[in-house]
Amino acid sequence: MSDIMERIGASFRQQGMMRTIGARLVGLEEGEVRIEAEVMPATSQHHGAGHAGLTFSLADSAAGYAALTTMPEGYDVVTSEFRISLLAPAKGRLEAIGRVIRPGQRLVAVASDVWGDGDGTRVHVATALGTMIPLAPRD
Repeated sequence: MSDIMERIGASFRQQGMMRTIGARLVGLEEGEVRIEAEVMPATSQHHGAGHAGLTFSLADSAAGYAALTTMPEGYDVVTSEFRISLLAPAKGRLEAIGRVIRPGQRLVAVASDVWGDGDGTRVHVATALGTMIPLAPRD
């Protein structure tokens, strides 16, 4: 698993969006990845809650990296389709938990849930479903 951790950690550090929103890779196992970020003024919307773009970015990245944990060395993944349902205002520290629903050679079905803790209790902020496409190494 350490090779996967290194590979995903290196990829995560290259993600400009994740740096911009202050996201941290906090958990990794085969088929599941956890990413956290705080709602900040720069990532909030006009009511003070986290912007939907913040929630979507965390959910998409967590799901994509979960898919990558199932890929052979040298492979990458890209999002083909991603759908999110926003369930509650995003407040405080957000945790996105991405997981693989069904791995495959051509398509990987994924899901993510985003949780917030802004009011001192854990709140289900969003749930998402998507499809990732594996990319074989280039010669």
